Amino acid sequence: MSTTAALVGATGGAGVTRLTVEFAAAMARDGREVAILDAAFATQGLAGYLQGRIDPDVTALATEERSLAEGLVELPVHASGRVVCCPAYAPFERLARAKTPEAARQFESFVRDAAVGYDQVLVDAPPVAANQALAAVSATDRTVIVASATPRGRDALPRMRDRLDDVGVSDPRVVHNRSTDDETADAAVPESDVTAPANAPVADDGDGAFTEAVVEAVDATLDVSLDVELEDGLL
Repeated sequence: MSTTAALVGATGGAGVTRLTVEFAAAMARDGREVAILDAAFATQGLAGYLQGRIDPDVTALATEERSLAEGLVELPVHASGRVVCCPAYAPFERLARAKTPEAARQFESFVRDAAVGYDQVLVDAPPVAANQALAAVSATDRTVIVASATPRGRDALPRMRDRLDDVGVSDPRVVHNRSTDDETADAAVPESDVTAPANAPVADDGDGAFTEAVVEAVDATLDVSLDVELEDGLL
C-alpha cells in the first residue's frame, strides 16, 4: 500500500527540498519506488537536483490539464530502487496561474495518480499559505513539519500546527532539520557535509550520522521501516 506524505516548511528556508530528496533516496536504498511532487513553486529548488531538460514541469501539467506521467524526471540514485520527480520550473506568469484553486485540484489528482504507481509519494511543500500547499496537505495521508531548531523555527512551529489544524490536518509529525535536537520533535537530522545539489543525495549509498538520522526520521515520521545496512550495522 502506498504511503503519501507532504513535507511542509514551518518557515521558508527550513531545508524541506533537500530533506525530501534524502527521504526518497533512503527509501530507494531499500528497493522502493518513490515519486516526489513539487509544490514549492516559488523556490523551484527540486529542479536543481535533476539533470537534463525539464519540460513540461508540474505547473504546466496543472494549468494545461496534462497527465502526471508527462512531467516525471528520473533522479539519479545509487540504489536498487527508483526515484522520479515532477519539479516546478516555470516563468512567473505560469507560476501565478498554477496557484489557482483549479490548478490545485489538478495537483491533488497528481498525488492520487502517483500513489497508484509508486510505493511512496512525497510532496515538497512550502509553508501552508497558498492553494498548492493546501492541496499538498489535503491530498496526502501524512504531514511532516520541517523546522529548524532555532528560536525562529521554534516560534513558527506552533503557528504552523494551528494553520494545519485550521485546514483539517491533525497530528503532524515534526523533524528538526540541520540539528541533533529531537527533544521537542519526532526526529532530528543533522546538517550534511554535502551541500551542493549536484552532489546530493547521499542517503542512497552513504554512511555516517547524517544517513543514519535520515533513515531514523523516515521511520519516526512516515512509519516506514527501512532495511538499510550502514557501517555500524543494520537499521
